[in-house]
Order: sequence, then C-alpha cells, then structure tokens
Amino acid sequence: MHFEVLIEDQSGSTALEVILEKILGANSAEHSWRILPYKGAGHIPKGLRGVTDPRRRILLDRLPRLLRGYGKSLGDLYAVIVVVDLDKRDCMAFKQELLDVLKACDPCPRALFRIAIEESEAWLLGDRDAVKVAYPKAKDTVLDSYVQDSICGTWEVLADAIHPGGALRLEKLGYLEVGKAKCEWAGKIAPHMNVDRNQSRSFQVFRDGVRTLAGIE
Repeated sequence: MHFEVLIEDQSGSTALEVILEKILGANSAEHSWRILPYKGAGHIPKGLRGVTDPRRRILLDRLPRLLRGYGKSLGDLYAVIVVVDLDKRDCMAFKQELLDVLKACDPCPRALFRIAIEESEAWLLGDRDAVKVAYPKAKDTVLDSYVQDSICGTWEVLADAIHPGGALRLEKLGYLEVGKAKCEWAGKIAPHMNVDRNQSRSFQVFRDGVRTLAGIE
C-alpha cells in the first residue's frame, strides 16, 4: 500500500516521517508513503469548490479539489490520509464535514481522516518518557498538569515544559520562531516515541487506522 499523507504543517510532517515507520513496524518495507505538509489548516470551502491557486498551500481550502484528483488518479493500492488539528472545533461536526467532502467525490479515493486533539503536540505529550529522553530538563510540574487531549493550548503546554522562557517568550519572537521550535520538538521527541504505549487517544485512533489500511492486525 502507498499512503499519500496530507498534514497541515511542517512540524507534524517532521514527526510523521518517524512515526509512520514505527506504526508499520516490521511491515514498513511492504509499504511506501509521501508526506505533504501544508501551510495551515484553513477551512473547508462553501460549495466544496476549493482553491485553485497552487501557491495557497492551505490544506482544508484545497481539500475538495485534492480528493477529487486522488479519486480519479489513485488505484486500489493507494490511500489518502488527512491529518488535521481539531483546534477549537466541535470534533464530531468537523469529522462529518470531512466525510461530506469525500462523499462529494466521484469516484471516491480510499481515504482516512484523523484529527489531533487539540493539536499535534498532544501526540508528543502522549509519550512522557519520550519527552523526558529528548528534553531531560523538561518541567515535571507542567507535564503533570497536562490533561491528555484536552482543549488547553497544547503547544503552549509543551513549550512551557521544555522551551527556555516557555510559550510566552516564544510567542514574543513571532510566528516563524514558533513554527521553527515546533519542528525542533517533533524532530527530537518523535524518534523516542513508543507508538504502542502512547497515552493520546487521538494518536491511538490514528495509529490503529493506519494499521488497518495496511492490513496489520
């Protein structure tokens, strides 16, 4: 099986490059994947027309057009995986919106939608041991206060645990520095993750969905 993985940002892509191989395990050699990071999530467009300007790499804005293209071009040995943060959305309503985009395709590609709750940093925080290996000085008091997969400002929690000066200092440096830091965290923590012991329920659903597509029991 070949997986086309669409994800809303570069930090998520950095983590998935490592995590997918861990999820597929001994079967990874039987599969291939391409991870396509976008420059934000955006919104599913009204009328499902999508954005035509290729320079606007906003995932949900382009999703209807992307899925229609995959439906026409991918065969049975291909699948599309869409990974997006929940942020402040209602999870069930958002999932239904994504499914409605797929239903509007003719033909429909084989597709899997997975939502990180609240943000992809929740998946990193789901393996506290990996965080501590990557960042031995991570603040236990901050990690202890985090409620897994809660709507709490997840990346800020991780920043407060491991970044000098925490989220507040990082935010003062601007959006680009925040993105750079997120990529660094993903690159350092993901290699140490144990995907079978991760405590994030949204990660577990992602992991199990990928394995099901790959035919792994």
